[in-house]
Amino acid sequence: MMKAGVVHGLKDIRFEDINKPEPNENQVLIKVKYTGICGSDVPRVNEGACHFYPNVLGHEFSGVVEKIGENVTSLKVGDRVAGVPLVPCMECEDCQKGNYSLCKHYSFIGSREFGSFAEYVVVPEKNAVKFEDEVSFEQGAFFEPATVALHGLQRVNYEGGKTVAILGGGTIGLFTMQWAKIFGAKKVVVFDINNERLELAKKLGADDVINTLEENFMDNALNLTNNKGYDYVYETAGNTITMKMAFVLAGNKAGVCFIGTPTKELSFTVKEWEQMNRKEFTLTGSWMSYSAPFPGKEWELTAHYFKTGALKFDDSLIYKKIPLKEIDSAFEMYRENLVKGKLLIDSEGI
Repeated sequence: MMKAGVVHGLKDIRFEDINKPEPNENQVLIKVKYTGICGSDVPRVNEGACHFYPNVLGHEFSGVVEKIGENVTSLKVGDRVAGVPLVPCMECEDCQKGNYSLCKHYSFIGSREFGSFAEYVVVPEKNAVKFEDEVSFEQGAFFEPATVALHGLQRVNYEGGKTVAILGGGTIGLFTMQWAKIFGAKKVVVFDINNERLELAKKLGADDVINTLEENFMDNALNLTNNKGYDYVYETAGNTITMKMAFVLAGNKAGVCFIGTPTKELSFTVKEWEQMNRKEFTLTGSWMSYSAPFPGKEWELTAHYFKTGALKFDDSLIYKKIPLKEIDSAFEMYRENLVKGKLLIDSEGI
């Protein structure tokens, strides 16, 4: 048996005993260290949006390989790993093209099958990415959001030496900012309403920051580009205001990518929408974080740049660490709007 945070229904997540999984062929058993609570986990608990009950969520995780199944060759017991949550079918047309994020027959660790809000989790061999001793287990729990950011950055024809606007200073936004810098941006500006997040953005390498609650913020933002607008705009908040803001900030022939997931209906005025025509910017979206060969360069480069330190990590990215036995209190914090950053569930702090 093992301990886990099990969702039984709306606002009902319990710390209890369940069967400890065993790895089958081509699978590994991971002893979980940390799991980040993703924004997608919150409605699954607090709004009754789970695929089934009882369920064990958790997909942004790190840990140590405890046991390997038959025919596992790339991993060994004791390896430090980050979890890759998507389990694509590998057979459909999208998978055959390497577009694993677009697979319509996928499974997903931590939503469609039991995840890492537990002492142990079983995953396919390819769904565990090794990282070196220089990378902490806390960083390992941030691999998934870091890869989402990199995937989004590259959804447009990104080139260095240009100006970049990042709309939203949350975890994804701050990693997108860093990737833009790593790949040679001339200037990266982060937009948010929270001065603490903007200070963290500067600490992690942003060239400038803009508080969008301030008067004349748009004039100030465009002045940073000599009023040409930004070559690349990445919306990471999924917010109606910032999604519309992207159209204004984009320069002629810009690349605009919506990484954030919207939660409300969105409409544009003719004047707002016409900016895409007049500027001839390219608008696209981004979904998850995978490429060929699976799980992709996003995961390989995250492991590499965390190791070198070029992809910076700061303890301020973690709002609070909460022991697994208190997991219900974490989702209570979301219900009371008390969360101001990433919550990490500590599976060893039982």
